[in-house]
Amino acid sequence: MRTGTPSAPARRTGGADGPALLLIAHGSRDPRHAATVDALVRQVRALRPGPTVATAYLDHCAPRIGQVAGRLGTAVAVPLLLNRAFHAKSDIPAALRAPGADLPLADVLGPSPLLLDALDRRLHESGLDTGSAAVRARTGVVLAAAGSAGTAADAATRALAADWARGRGWAGVEVAYASAAGPRVPEAVAALRAAGARRVAVSPYLLAPGLLPDRIAAAAGSADLLAPVLGAAPEIAALVLERYEATRDAVRAAAGSRTALSA
Repeated sequence: MRTGTPSAPARRTGGADGPALLLIAHGSRDPRHAATVDALVRQVRALRPGPTVATAYLDHCAPRIGQVAGRLGTAVAVPLLLNRAFHAKSDIPAALRAPGADLPLADVLGPSPLLLDALDRRLHESGLDTGSAAVRARTGVVLAAAGSAGTAADAATRALAADWARGRGWAGVEVAYASAAGPRVPEAVAALRAAGARRVAVSPYLLAPGLLPDRIAAAAGSADLLAPVLGAAPEIAALVLERYEATRDAVRAAAGSRTALSA
């Protein structure tokens, strides 16, 4: 797993160092949410100290997207979202179409092997010996996500769970949701135990603390172990930069093609 050390905030603007990076988070009334986003920004700056890194929120927190996007100049927006659900397909694109806020939008964070690395990290930090194949073989994991009414987002979460089970050798990985349709965490824990898992861990598939992670934690009493949210894991910071760089390079390639055609 990758490691990272936070550094002092970078204060350069987009230009020679590349376009600015605008992280777009959902926002929450829970102050732990914004604190976690701030910690992630420090991780991103530590990995890539050149470009400006700014933050905007969809709801509950300030500043909002329109307040930040217009003053960044050249920038790439990266959504702090794990699936392409409603916010990724509707809310954020709409906000970026507002006058002065027209920025290229990167893809959501999931799916990615880096997310599996981050999930492993949080389980290890919670006391599970994730480096032991024998431990993994007798441990079932509940991948506890927020939940979405969209079938594509649900399918993406289940595909990630299948990849995690297959690639890491868990006794099983069951998906549970904190909202929308079930199953809920206790049902997933029971299913893993019925399938023979000798130990069950609950792993929140969420980026920051708040209402839904608290709901997952409250429902995890029948499990043996509860991991924290993904938060400012170094793998998440690296994934943010992957999305930023892919979109930055695509924008540059498109601009080069237009220049060549007009020459």
